[in-house]
Amino acid sequence: MTKSVFIASSERQVSKSSIALGVIDLFARQVRSVGVFRPLVASTESDPVTEAMLSQKGVNQSFESAVGVSYPEYAEDPDRAIDTIVAKYNALAESRDAVVILGSDYEDIDTSSELAHNATIAANLNSPIVFVCRAEGRSIEQVRRLTEAAIESLEQQHNTVIGIVATHTDPEEVDDLKAALSTLGEVAVSVLPFNAVLRAPSVGAQFDAVGATQWLGQDDFRRHESLHTLVAGMTLPNLLTRLRREATVIVPADRLDLLPGLLMAHRSPDYGPLAALVLTGGFEIPTSVSKLFADSSIDLPIAVTERDTFPTAVALQAVRGTSTSSARKMAESRTLFSQYVDEDALLNAIDLPRTENRTPTMFEYQIMQQARANRQRIVLPEATDDRILEAAAVCLQRSVADLILLGDHAKISQRATELGLNLSEATVVNPHDPELIETFAAEYARLRAHKHVTLEQARDKLKDLSYFGTMMVHLDMADGMVSGAINTTANTIRPSLEFIKTVPGVSVVSGSFLMCMSNRVLVYADCAVNPDPDPSQLADVAISSAKTAVDFGIEPRIAMLSYSTGDSGAGADVDKVREATRIVRERAPELKVEGPIQFDAAVDEVVAQKKMPNSEVAGKATVFIFPDLNTGNNTYKAVQRTSGAVAIGPVLQGLRRPVNDLSRGALVDDIVSTITITAIQAQSV
Repeated sequence: MTKSVFIASSERQVSKSSIALGVIDLFARQVRSVGVFRPLVASTESDPVTEAMLSQKGVNQSFESAVGVSYPEYAEDPDRAIDTIVAKYNALAESRDAVVILGSDYEDIDTSSELAHNATIAANLNSPIVFVCRAEGRSIEQVRRLTEAAIESLEQQHNTVIGIVATHTDPEEVDDLKAALSTLGEVAVSVLPFNAVLRAPSVGAQFDAVGATQWLGQDDFRRHESLHTLVAGMTLPNLLTRLRREATVIVPADRLDLLPGLLMAHRSPDYGPLAALVLTGGFEIPTSVSKLFADSSIDLPIAVTERDTFPTAVALQAVRGTSTSSARKMAESRTLFSQYVDEDALLNAIDLPRTENRTPTMFEYQIMQQARANRQRIVLPEATDDRILEAAAVCLQRSVADLILLGDHAKISQRATELGLNLSEATVVNPHDPELIETFAAEYARLRAHKHVTLEQARDKLKDLSYFGTMMVHLDMADGMVSGAINTTANTIRPSLEFIKTVPGVSVVSGSFLMCMSNRVLVYADCAVNPDPDPSQLADVAISSAKTAVDFGIEPRIAMLSYSTGDSGAGADVDKVREATRIVRERAPELKVEGPIQFDAAVDEVVAQKKMPNSEVAGKATVFIFPDLNTGNNTYKAVQRTSGAVAIGPVLQGLRRPVNDLSRGALVDDIVSTITITAIQAQSV
């Protein structure tokens, strides 16, 4: 039977859609097919929250199948509307393992009775309820009483409440509130701290709220969030100390002398970026000021309103955004959910069966959690590339790693602002810092003295940021490095081979791919580095790949691939694999390894029973070692393109400290994945 959960609240602005996104993500990691459903919506033609839910990984359905009836339809004939809702839900549930149902938004029907309407719908759908309440502006006792009354109301209509989530909580009261709500019964209780991003309105919404007309700045910036509102009622030096990042600053239009300073603050890594400026009072912009800014490149939106300063401030403070209105907010929602919601308790309460399989979505979440559990410092030398900055923002938002960007602080801050990225938590290191250059050059010259490298030559080498970043890893100023979006693979690996070196006992660096199939994750190697490894090198690849498997929670069962299985064939290529297998068993007797073995015998248990019965590896291999780069590279690409598998990598193996290479055509998601796997590799060093 399809499992479901109904997410309900008794008021607006509780961020229950954020909780829905988290539950969707949780379900997608447990079952193969997840559905989403909104019984009551303002319009069955379009609904931004429904569309946000449908955009999540693991969800694949039409908008029509995700909505029930509109508010007017429900108000006109509730009984017929309930029948329609039940019929549409059942049609969806027939093809889904689990469904996330999101209650109404308290917009178009009487809010005093809306919880009762949601209770009726939930009861008819036979779905357990997670109740979401807002803690902001309330005492712990008030939240407890409100929640107790809501649960009583829901249970009176024959519903089962299995979870309570309190949102927008004072961070200092999270533990106390959780303890108070836990007295309400055997329910899964989670308490989320206040998060400014989720409640933040867009700059465009703020402009609309005060009837402001944009004067300068990029139109795209109207979509950015505004996290704070500040009135500029003082001189610039005093104002600067009060500025907050991503704030909308209200400036009386007769104080235009503040504009140059505020625009500089916006571009400053110490004060900016800002969200917008609103000029109040309706004063006409003098021609002299317009000329001053006419030829300037100004991205910060500056708008003019007829309203005076105080009413403008009051109006802007009242504007609230929805928690699913941007990609940034949705990412923030998932991160907050994973950090503060007791997922195991919630799953147990829903009684959702866990799957033995690992889908790509499950694996992505697993490695994010794994990286987040012990954050590592990852240096990114190519901070001039927009993809790197975008990926860095995602990783910081998801708390995957502590990132170090190489470059000019002001330029990186300015470009991040232009892209609408928040990189305030990243560490920016200037690769032209004389003190660092001298320290690094001395160490490089020492390490390469046997090659007669002089101090001057060492300084010259460090102009290459791959060398600079790798030296940071070598000197323990970073735990790992990701490069290659601009540089070649050779340029990324060369410095590592020169002074980080390989793990003792391993002679070669190799490249594996984590192949996320529909129901499991496999390791393919070497698919990136060694054209034609000899038996000893092939054994090194196998041993390194086994460690990679362990790092990512995969039990290593190694298949040394060939065109022959066991003793059925002969020839130089087969003999190489046979000898490599012998070396692996000699060097690492604890590993399960089989070879030579054909691909079908390695993956298919029926074939394995015929060709290699009683093998610990045949039919259930998880690590596939290809005899040469030609075979490995072509095979991983063929599997990726024809089966829909997600290939994560290459993961560089065999180095004493993790350094990973990007394809120059890498997408932002690829870079995020590579940063994540580098962080996980660094945890085991």
